[in-house]
Amino acid sequence: MIPKIQRILYATDLSPNSAYTFRYAINSAIKHDAKIIILHVFESPSPTVRAQMGFYLNEEQTKKIFDERVSSALERIKKRLRTFSDRELKDYPKAADRIDSIEVCEGFPADIILEKADELECDAIVLGTHGKGIVANTFLGSVTKRVLRRTRKPVFIIPLPRGETDITVHDEV
Repeated sequence: MIPKIQRILYATDLSPNSAYTFRYAINSAIKHDAKIIILHVFESPSPTVRAQMGFYLNEEQTKKIFDERVSSALERIKKRLRTFSDRELKDYPKAADRIDSIEVCEGFPADIILEKADELECDAIVLGTHGKGIVANTFLGSVTKRVLRRTRKPVFIIPLPRGETDITVHDEV
C-alpha cells in the first residue's frame, strides 16, 4: 500500500526563483489533500564569526539581531505567499488554506530540514536545487544532497530553470 501524504515540508532558501518550487509543493498538497509546512533556515555563523561577534555585541544585541532576521524572513515569506496566491491560485481560492505553518530557524540547513520533517511528522519533503556555473548539470546543491543521503522520507527535488520564470518573486527594495 502506498503511504498517504498528509503533510509536506517545503524548504525554501528565499531565492528569487523559489516560487517555482513552491508551485510543485502546492500542487502536491492539492492532489494529496495535504497540508504544507514552509521552512526557511538561515545558516548559523561559524564559531569564528560567533567569537568575533562576542567581542562587539552582548547577548541581548545578538538576540535582537537574530529576532530581526526571523521577523524579516517571515515577512518576506508572507509577502511572497500573497503575491503567489494572487498570480497562481485564482482558480483555487482554498489552496492557500493548505499552508499549515511557517517555520524560520537558524542552524545547518540540511540538519534542520531533517529534524523538522521528523518533528512535524511530515510525509514528504519538497526542495529546489539550482546548480551554479559549469557543474550545474553534474551536481545537486550541497543541502539537497545531504538531505537525500540521510532521509527515509520521499523527497521531491525541483530543478530550478535558468533565468526567470513566469512566477519568479522578487523582493521590492
